[in-house]
Amino acid sequence: MIKIAVDAVGGDHYPQNPVAGAINAVSERDSMHIILLGPEKLISEEIEKQGYSGNKISVVNAPDIIGMHESPATAIKTKQNSSIAVGLTMHAKQMCDAFFSAGNTGALLGASMFILGKIEGVHRPTIGSIYPSIDGNKFMLDVGANIDVKPEALVQFGLMGKIFVQNLLSIKEPRLGLMNVGEEEEKGREAVRQAYQLLKNRTDFVGNIEGRDILQGKADVYICDGFVGNMLLKLGESIPENVLRILKVSEIGQSLSDEEFGFIKTTLLTALSAFDYQLIGGVPFLGVNGISLVGHGGSSELAIKNSIFTAEKMIQLKVNHQLREALN
Repeated sequence: MIKIAVDAVGGDHYPQNPVAGAINAVSERDSMHIILLGPEKLISEEIEKQGYSGNKISVVNAPDIIGMHESPATAIKTKQNSSIAVGLTMHAKQMCDAFFSAGNTGALLGASMFILGKIEGVHRPTIGSIYPSIDGNKFMLDVGANIDVKPEALVQFGLMGKIFVQNLLSIKEPRLGLMNVGEEEEKGREAVRQAYQLLKNRTDFVGNIEGRDILQGKADVYICDGFVGNMLLKLGESIPENVLRILKVSEIGQSLSDEEFGFIKTTLLTALSAFDYQLIGGVPFLGVNGISLVGHGGSSELAIKNSIFTAEKMIQLKVNHQLREALN
């Protein structure tokens, strides 16, 4: 039986969406048990409201709630009975196999490093994100956990990303690309230039990748610091909605009937559905000594269900064991 702990008071739509996501997950899995963490009365009432009465979901009381905009350092120190702290402690004690939260990313990363620790040999744990292209889904990391990164850490991001895409995206021989402002190896900031030198002799390294190359899928793992990655991630998430807005205000768009625009809208959203974070769900902090996943703050019940399934897949494929072997 796989046991996954879920932060029921994380994100913008708690406890409704975490509870609904958990119910949907266990309804599709016979060998899964979900542990919901948060104020017990609040969570139990929501489970009852949603009509679930099975035995595949349990509640663990965690009365402290960490807000989305709280200081991560302060929250970790002062709210030791939060769902994040309690859930990760349970995971560290092997009382569950993974932990997921759509809550405060900084608090989750800090608590994951403090409570779970790092895999031996890891410089900096990282968080990545699926990034679609015309050649299928790719993986970008870091996307916000590490703003200032040393060359050695950038190289490790690539190695950890490679393990992730081999297992979660089923890409047998992933290509590594280093995000930069030009293809030439002398381009970019010092840390990126040094990382290039550390990567250049690898057979899986395809060199520097520019912004225009991302959607073309010129690599399978895009390596960057958290500043660049977060900017590109948020840009990608905005593409479907803003393409429609551009079309609607254009001369062509204004000449369309409501029926014609509705058809085009449906077609575009279908074509760009790979940018929908709900279909991917949460992503893990790679490099921590456990399975700790974070989801979008606005996660829907579908996104939370898919986050739970990502955790399940990481457990089944023993991704952390493969990371240890690759890095040591």
